[in-house]
Amino acid sequence: MSSENIGANGNGNCLGWAATDESGILSPYKFSRRSLQNDDVSVKITHCGICYADVLFPRNKHGNAKYPMVPGHEIAGIVQEVGSNVHGFKVGDHVGIGTYVNSCRNCDYCGDGLEVFCEKGAVFTYNNVDEDGTITQGGFSSYIVAHQGYCFRIPDGYPLASAAPLLCAGITVYTPMMRHKMNQPGKSLGVIGLGGLGHLAVKFGKAFGLNVTVFSTSTSKKEEALTLLGADNFVVSSDLEQMTALAKSLDFIIDTASGDHPFDPYMSLLKTAGVLVLVGAPSEVKLSPLSLIGGMKSISGSATGGTKQTQEMLDFCAAHKIYPNIEIVPIQYVNEALERLIKRDVKYRFVIDVESSLK
Repeated sequence: MSSENIGANGNGNCLGWAATDESGILSPYKFSRRSLQNDDVSVKITHCGICYADVLFPRNKHGNAKYPMVPGHEIAGIVQEVGSNVHGFKVGDHVGIGTYVNSCRNCDYCGDGLEVFCEKGAVFTYNNVDEDGTITQGGFSSYIVAHQGYCFRIPDGYPLASAAPLLCAGITVYTPMMRHKMNQPGKSLGVIGLGGLGHLAVKFGKAFGLNVTVFSTSTSKKEEALTLLGADNFVVSSDLEQMTALAKSLDFIIDTASGDHPFDPYMSLLKTAGVLVLVGAPSEVKLSPLSLIGGMKSISGSATGGTKQTQEMLDFCAAHKIYPNIEIVPIQYVNEALERLIKRDVKYRFVIDVESSLK
């Protein structure tokens, strides 16, 4: 075992599933978490969502992989120990941990509860170097130790399995919706792509009182978009007639599609001063300048969100009974789940039942 995973007080008492090379194939792996510090919370992980990041990082698609790598940054669990300075959490509390576990806590962004934009760089939940020099390891594991400032209270009665996907997929769509004031009843929202992010954008949109149109490349998702998720309209994006009929009709578009797609057709659907928010990651964004200039329109990017808004979103989901549509799988199925995720064969988020299956 490499030294950075054992640490000064290491005894290899955390069980996880890790990638050891660019194949990204995960297998059982024992390692050590850091010992509990005064501001730390130790969380027994019950569930962890599977995000597309868990495909990309273990396969070194970003070119910065540190092996062995335990993925997973949609973590839900139960507090098993707290440090002496921890006041917001006690043993037995239900908590979530998302895409980052540390930041400088001194810059303006950290001060505003936007730690993900920390000037010194947020410390990501896995494949990153923490302040003590150890490599962070994610939620495909039995427990995690994190600073209290990056843990979130999961409201009483909200299922832990449902909470997990909110920690990345949920906050990734909620943040730009709040930033661009998409919570105005009666306004119109387009959602491109109906995966883990897209289906939550639809649910948030309906909870905000928006008229929601789903755009997809295939008719196969029409029934579930309209009946299961409650969207108001469904449009096949390749159907020119359907697209033309919607010209200048939308206030907002959330684009969750990561496959390459044209942007001009979607920009033409926005009203004057409309905004398209990109939360997916196609290989390039290509459009005519006139698509922006002509109607005072804008394209904006967004990724996850700050701690303040993450807690707000969890509370909002509990209050409005918003639950992600999930498929719960044992950890032993994780490699198959990742392959199915690549093929978009999931409705709409895999969640690993860590507590029951990780032995």
